Amino acid sequence: MCGQEGGAMRAGSNNHPGGMVSIKDVAERAGVSVATVSNSINRPDRVSAPTRDRVLSVIDELGYVRSESARQLRTGHSRMVALLVLDMANPFFVDVARGVEDATRAQDLGLMMCNSGQDEDAEALYLSLFAEQRVRGVLVTPSDVAGHNLDSFRRHGIPHVLVDRTLDVEDGCSVSVDDVTGGALAVGHLIETGHTRIAYISGPSRLNQCRDRHAGALNAVREAGLDDSALSVLEVPSLDVVSGRDAGSRLLGLRSRPTAVFCANDLLALGVLQAMFAAGVRVPEQMALVGYDDIEFAAAAAVPLTSVRQPAFRIGRTAAELLLDETSGDFHTHQRVVFDPELVVRRSTLARQG
Repeated sequence: MCGQEGGAMRAGSNNHPGGMVSIKDVAERAGVSVATVSNSINRPDRVSAPTRDRVLSVIDELGYVRSESARQLRTGHSRMVALLVLDMANPFFVDVARGVEDATRAQDLGLMMCNSGQDEDAEALYLSLFAEQRVRGVLVTPSDVAGHNLDSFRRHGIPHVLVDRTLDVEDGCSVSVDDVTGGALAVGHLIETGHTRIAYISGPSRLNQCRDRHAGALNAVREAGLDDSALSVLEVPSLDVVSGRDAGSRLLGLRSRPTAVFCANDLLALGVLQAMFAAGVRVPEQMALVGYDDIEFAAAAAVPLTSVRQPAFRIGRTAAELLLDETSGDFHTHQRVVFDPELVVRRSTLARQG
């Protein structure tokens, strides 16, 4: 945390029980000026070592805690970076957050993590809160694909980077994965293992990730010389296990059900797997299954799950590094970073026999 010239809540002091310890209290106890205390905290090179050591000793003795709000008034922004994602319950976004934290911690910055729940109104509320708090920068996976919330946020002049989403304009940074290629990898693998009736279980089609993965899946179908009807689409409202179970049950009720399923993320795939087990359908012998993200639970499932791997930690860390570079005050060039996905084959798609 950076220091400042204002007072602050104390962490504990015998001389100020339950009260406040101000920078003036520190100055008086150390026998120096307020400016010397401030320099000892913020610009230590301007203070002699003996004086600085005496001031820091008094700070420790009195339990003085520097006020972030006062420092923010002076600098115009805080030492907090905000991360707003679609669903913090999804392990993919947990890994993204770990990558962000790795980069922010290295710069002694705090991280505020928020969850929009794929709700545009919640996203707008959080973005407004970030502006009020004058956060240093924002990392966001947008729920509002039309971009109205971000358009409104941009007027505050706070740097932001899109995470898990490609920015189409040149006035910002984004870090994402090539989801079209990812969808093609998944369905291409299923076709190679002999499947010609494949279902794609998608989250809300308004989400770019779901649309891009569908586009890639269709590309694989067409490149294999199959008719588009070889790929059926089932859209669910949320990218979670419950929606996956529901989708799996609906697939099992079809008169001509598919022999393979590609899910827009691993949580959906795990839900489908649960539905198959409950119905006594063997995976992969009777139903092959591919997920997306390659979260830790994918390999640990009862039937280890074939999945399209996204480098979640690297996505988060790279996005944070771009944001911190932009907020450093030095010359910054906006970048659109797109990582390549990787297919990780496991037992849920073993080659069909016969």
